[in-house]
Amino acid sequence: MTTPAPEHETAGGVSRRGVLATTAGVAAAAALFEAAPAHAQTDTDDGAGPDSVELRWLEGQPAESPGSTWGVPWGQGRFPEDQRFQMIADDGATVPVQTWPLAYWPDGSLKWTGHAVGPAAKAESFTLRAGEPAAPAFAVTVTESSNHIDVGTGVITARIGKGGTDLIKHIKRGDRTLVKNGHLVNITQDEAPDPETGSVSRDRYTSDIDEVTVEQDGPVRAVVKVTGTHRKSRGRTWLPFTVRLYFYAGGESFRMVHTFVFDSDGEDAFIAGLGVRFKVALTDEMYDRHVRFVGEGHGQLTEAVKGITGLRRDPGAAVRAAQVAGEALPDPSTWDQRVTTRLHWIPNWGDYSLAQLNSEGFAIKKRTKEGHGWVPVDQGRRASGFAYLGGPSGGFGFGMKDFWQRHPTGLDIRDAHTDEATVTVWMWSPEAQPMDTRFYHDGMGQDTYPEQLDALEITYEDYEPGFGTPYGVARTSELQFWVTESTPSRERLGAMADAVRAQPQIIAPTEHMAAAGAFGGIFGPVDRSHPVLAEVEDSLDFFFEYYKAQQDQRHWYGFWDFGDIMHSQDPSRRIWSYDVGGYAWDNSEISPDQWLWQAYLHNNRADVFRFAEAMTRKTSEVNVYHIGDWAGLGTRHGVQHWGDSSKQVRVSNANYRRYFYYLTADERTGDLLHLLADSEKTALVLDTGRKIRDPEDDYVPDPTALDIGFGTSWAALAAAWLTEWERRGPDWEACRDKVLGTMETIAAQPSGFAQGSAKYNMETYRYAIETEPVVERSNLSNSFGRIEICAELIQQIDMPAFEADWLRYSRFYTATFAEQEAEYGGRFSDLFLYCYARANAFVYLRTGDESQAELAWRRFRNPIKSWEILPDPDRQAEETAHTLNPSTWYPIATNEIAQWGQAAVQILGMVGDFAPEE
Repeated sequence: MTTPAPEHETAGGVSRRGVLATTAGVAAAAALFEAAPAHAQTDTDDGAGPDSVELRWLEGQPAESPGSTWGVPWGQGRFPEDQRFQMIADDGATVPVQTWPLAYWPDGSLKWTGHAVGPAAKAESFTLRAGEPAAPAFAVTVTESSNHIDVGTGVITARIGKGGTDLIKHIKRGDRTLVKNGHLVNITQDEAPDPETGSVSRDRYTSDIDEVTVEQDGPVRAVVKVTGTHRKSRGRTWLPFTVRLYFYAGGESFRMVHTFVFDSDGEDAFIAGLGVRFKVALTDEMYDRHVRFVGEGHGQLTEAVKGITGLRRDPGAAVRAAQVAGEALPDPSTWDQRVTTRLHWIPNWGDYSLAQLNSEGFAIKKRTKEGHGWVPVDQGRRASGFAYLGGPSGGFGFGMKDFWQRHPTGLDIRDAHTDEATVTVWMWSPEAQPMDTRFYHDGMGQDTYPEQLDALEITYEDYEPGFGTPYGVARTSELQFWVTESTPSRERLGAMADAVRAQPQIIAPTEHMAAAGAFGGIFGPVDRSHPVLAEVEDSLDFFFEYYKAQQDQRHWYGFWDFGDIMHSQDPSRRIWSYDVGGYAWDNSEISPDQWLWQAYLHNNRADVFRFAEAMTRKTSEVNVYHIGDWAGLGTRHGVQHWGDSSKQVRVSNANYRRYFYYLTADERTGDLLHLLADSEKTALVLDTGRKIRDPEDDYVPDPTALDIGFGTSWAALAAAWLTEWERRGPDWEACRDKVLGTMETIAAQPSGFAQGSAKYNMETYRYAIETEPVVERSNLSNSFGRIEICAELIQQIDMPAFEADWLRYSRFYTATFAEQEAEYGGRFSDLFLYCYARANAFVYLRTGDESQAELAWRRFRNPIKSWEILPDPDRQAEETAHTLNPSTWYPIATNEIAQWGQAAVQILGMVGDFAPEE
């Protein structure tokens, strides 16, 4: 059936420049493969996509790479599950690469593969192809005993404890132990934060290991997972943690991904410090002990424990230059003796501290030792988060990603004037006020559901006593450490700081991703060959750059906040509504996470990737409950990330996490995806419709008859189930049956997807079939990843009834009301957002129905709501000077841009050749 243009839309001219010759049932991956540039693939005649890929660095070849891990998609049937891969640099040299499966197609062939290279991978680009991998010159080795695990890179050897306090017992370089006693530290106080409190008692907790697991054992990459809790000397434990340690062949560094879960309601336990601490052995003379902090850019504080520059007497130009350069000084007997004989009068500065208490400033101070006054050193704006302590005989570099963005943070060096210094990376600096996670108001009398719903009408935030708890939220931080042979040069220290700021990332290009059918293959590369296409591309860039600028101008930074964006703007104050209920933090509402990842898949821009990466780290941890009754649920948008009482799977949504997981092979995100594989069980604990049910509805959660709708809830659950299935996780067979059972029983409903909901049976993995047809009037059903996950399901699962129903639903949602009544016996809601226009593009891709391609463009270019985004080639933001800080302003809300951005990427990718002439 061909659907005519809706009555309320005006048909426009359509260009047929190179229209894809598709027929009914043509797979999305095959269609995109036909259009993929030749340089991105090795041509085949079976439509399964490329069998090699040209890779590059996200931000260009790094000056310092500790190693890199990434994912690559492959077309269905292209490679068997045991396929081996080799990597060739652009100069023809082979590069040792480690490979493992990330996901499988239903036929057992590889869907995604994970890959890792060590610091020896030095080229601008690489080719990954089937073949035997080269062996690394120094392979990673993992040796396990009853009490510890030794990991060797060929340069350093780390001993990881299986119990006790120390995650890393020691690190050797050759026969010398340079670093030891690596453990976690937490400072806690019971009293609420109050600057005027006269007396506050604090306790120190340290890591207490429960379990250690080797997840990878080389030859290029080793991964060790450590879990435990923080314990104080008197026995109390809290803050469960998961730490992963990463080692690469030939590397002198290791990476740490640190996660903790906040297991408190925030009322009587306050984090006053949270860090990672090591002991560093020092044997060099005091004047050869170098202290380095990298500030903004590559600016550096360059000092020594005992400075011999700037003195009244000059030891000599060569001596001064050597100390500044971090080189070993010549024997003092060769200096000016007026200095040599008085070295004991020069103070030894044993303690240094850098604190970044907000995004706009850091300060460094130093002192000779404990018990003496601190001396201010200098200040700056945004520190890199990297520091170094050591000398000509070796040293330790340490740093944290997103350092100034995740304030209050800190870097500490203590006792550098002794044989054993202590260094700490503070994820929450004790220099700041303690963390305050208490709810921000007293309820204001919202004691009943009617009162709460009435308040929702004015603040758009859903309050319920006891639901604004942070119990179970989490935060993940990334740290990098180097164990060096000597003090690095100034240039290398700058490069190391860059590696801390952004872990060097290898990527596959858009053309390969689309050709392989990644994420449904419903996107394509940037194309500005037509005026309308160019205008849409410009708008995509404009909206991303606006949010990127807003993040900085409005200071969307902080330990719990960085990575999120705001929901709506307040045009009167010319600010974002940070203090107005549900208009404040967005918390993934209407899928901005998905917009950003799809934008990256489309344009391969590094800044888009990093923005999306930070959002995934934040929304997958802070927005989601990881322990307790609500584990697997996320919290709706609000003033505090955990404050709104609406807890839903549409927020914890696996659709948003899959991109980052498959592009980076990040194990922590893999943990989160597995957590969601049975999150439908939360419907037994918490009825999300409890406040809006008909008073006569006697619904009680029943495992054989759960109220789980086909829209926002099923979309999130289906993504989690599919991911567990294709990853072959522990519950993959059950998840496969959930996917297939729900697909079959949705399609079997009297109105199919339009039925809206039915009772789900957790025991059979199927929906009950309703007896009467219903047409649900929902505007949000497609706006939390349902279109995207349906594209993947249809791409890889042969279930004609499901595909037919989904395409029918997609056609008629944008049809006229009369056509909807004729087809379904009822009409859908008024069109809302842009999600349904891209569904029409998908109909064209599957059927070849050109009227659907034309309809997608008309709906996208001719909005019917006053607040929808209009085409505007001259779009620009207004400068506003009367806000606290100079900023820009453009009348947009995150709901609209998140959906418009996804529609833009997908319409360009699927029906770009039908762009209207005007």
